[in-house]
Amino acid sequence: MIESLVLTRRKKGIISFFIYIVLIIAAICALFPIFWTAITSVKIELEAFLPTFIPYLQFQPTIRHWRVELTDARPEYIKSLSNSFIVAGISTLIALTIGFCAGYSLARFKLKIGPMKNKDLTTFIFSQIILPPAVIIIPFFLIIRSFGLVDHQLGLIFAHTMFNLPLAVLLTRDIILGLPKEIEEQAMVDGCSRWKTIFRITFPLALPAIVSAGLICFAFSWNEFIFALTLTYEKSTTIPLLVSGAKWGRGIMFWYVAVRTLVALIPPIILSLFAQRYIVRGLTLGAVK
Repeated sequence: MIESLVLTRRKKGIISFFIYIVLIIAAICALFPIFWTAITSVKIELEAFLPTFIPYLQFQPTIRHWRVELTDARPEYIKSLSNSFIVAGISTLIALTIGFCAGYSLARFKLKIGPMKNKDLTTFIFSQIILPPAVIIIPFFLIIRSFGLVDHQLGLIFAHTMFNLPLAVLLTRDIILGLPKEIEEQAMVDGCSRWKTIFRITFPLALPAIVSAGLICFAFSWNEFIFALTLTYEKSTTIPLLVSGAKWGRGIMFWYVAVRTLVALIPPIILSLFAQRYIVRGLTLGAVK
């Protein structure tokens, strides 16, 4: 009996060891590009072009690229960051609002639209998630142009909302399915209407997971490139276009690309740090009933 317990503990220890090794390797792979970018942003031009696979640390750091970018290109940064915040924030808010209502309906009601029922509707919504944006970019551009919304924030907001909405619907549907239905039924027995039950009971319980879904939608909108490239050209350019614009006649200026990439990373990182407790609670919601 004791020997079997010892063997079991050894097996668990070996498994845990390999799991930690895999996690450490994954963390290194995820953080290495950021480290490389940070190193490149403080190198002089010649050292940035040296063909080294692993970034070496024997160099004289300089903040000249940061000073040039944050002074000479400050209007571009302000414009791109403000456009990204407005487009990502509004599109995420709209997608979560509509997605919560649609997800609640799919989770709590038996719907039927023609021959399609709840399961068919869910499958159709999922098919919209895996639809590549490049497939519809040309007809979508023609529609946006017909409304006069090219190079306008509303055009990007509409595009990002359209692509965030299926994800928001499915995430909120799964969130609400993980909540006990009996809580809502008891509230309605006690005299609450359907709307009061939703906003006073269901929504607060699902809020951490909804925040997690909102961060996913915000990240997509913040990093989205193809719609921003197609639908904007001057007034409504976003931060991904600012990053891709660091080039000159003789090639890409990698040191400026590095600076702009790090600036683009700062807002999502700060947002994730503030919403960290909601993320943890949201990811674990429904795991234990």
